[in-house]
Amino acid sequence: MMTKVGWVIHVVVVGVAFAGLGLATRSWVLSAAERLEAGAQAPPPAEKTPLVASTAEDTYCTADLKGVLRRVLTSCGLIGGGRRGCQPDEVRNVAQIDDADFNALFRPLSKRGGVVLFDLGKEDLDEGAKALIERMWADRRGASYFFVVARASTDGPTVKNRVLSHKRANSVLFHLQERFKDPDIEKQVGLMWLGEEFAQLGREFCEWQSSRPQAECREDFLNRSAVLSWIDCRL
Repeated sequence: MMTKVGWVIHVVVVGVAFAGLGLATRSWVLSAAERLEAGAQAPPPAEKTPLVASTAEDTYCTADLKGVLRRVLTSCGLIGGGRRGCQPDEVRNVAQIDDADFNALFRPLSKRGGVVLFDLGKEDLDEGAKALIERMWADRRGASYFFVVARASTDGPTVKNRVLSHKRANSVLFHLQERFKDPDIEKQVGLMWLGEEFAQLGREFCEWQSSRPQAECREDFLNRSAVLSWIDCRL
C-alpha cells in the first residue's frame, strides 16, 4: 500500500509529466502556426517569364514613317483586328500617301526585302518564289509585321488586275500557312493588293533580291509581283 509520501510523489510526477506534455503540445502548435504564418507571408515562387523576341528598331524608323505605318497596319487589319488586307483606295485614303511616298517606305528595305515574280495573268508560285518566301519569313530578326504588297502590270482591265493582285497576295499567305502550320501567321502578315492602280514599282527595285534572279528586269515584269519584307519598327 502506497504511503502518503509516496502518493504525493506520484501525484507530483504525473503532474510534471502532463505539464511537460502540455508544454510540448503547445510548443508544437505554436511552431506549426508559425510555419503556416511564414508560409502565408512567403513570396510566391517566381513566375517563368515567357521568352519573347525583342522587336528590332532600324535607323529608317522615323516618327513620320511610324505614323504612316500605323495607319497602313490599322487599315490592313493588323492593328485593331478585323479582316486582313487592304485595297488601293484604302491605302491611299487611310494612309494618306501617294504612290511615290508609298514606295519610298520600302526603299530602305532593299537589303531586307524581296520580290516574288509571277507570269502574266497568273498567281501561281514557282519553286523560286516558294524558296524566296520561306527564306524571307525565316529572316524575322524579332520584327512584328510581315508585309506582302502584291501588284499587277498594266496589261488587261483594271478590275481584273486588282483581283489578280489579290490572288497573288493570297498565294503568299497560303504558302506560309501550308509550309509552317502556324495558326498565328495571319496575325503577322499584312496583305495589300494594289492592282495596277497604285504604287507601280520603278527600276530601282531591280536591285532587290528576286525569285527569278536570271530574269530580265523590266518594269512590266517587275510589277507582276509581290514585294515581301518584315518591318522592323516599334509602333
